[in-house]
Amino acid sequence: MGVEITVRHVEVTDSVRAYARKRLDKLLAEFQQVDNVHMILDVQKYLHLAEIVVHAKRHIRLDARESTENMYASIDSVVDKIETQLRRSVDKRHQRKGGEKLAELEREQQSTEENE
Repeated sequence: MGVEITVRHVEVTDSVRAYARKRLDKLLAEFQQVDNVHMILDVQKYLHLAEIVVHAKRHIRLDARESTENMYASIDSVVDKIETQLRRSVDKRHQRKGGEKLAELEREQQSTEENE
């Protein structure tokens, strides 16, 4: 799992970089199927922009963007957005796979109850 942090148009302090890394590490610990995360931190005039691009298994590519007046708030918001997208993607895959198995188990259970 690779984590890249790119900074544009500003010098970011070590504390901001460590904070971003800590938030991304929590995200990677929860979602094992993530292959690569690229975070881009940028400042344009008075807005602090944070962007995340996630590449996961099964050719899943997710991205999120957030801009606020504070870099820490931008990082928090964008990580929350990408976490929501990842959770939705995982749930969608589990529903598709698990729905058929659940229906099959219910049919088997009904047939055994009828035979008894």
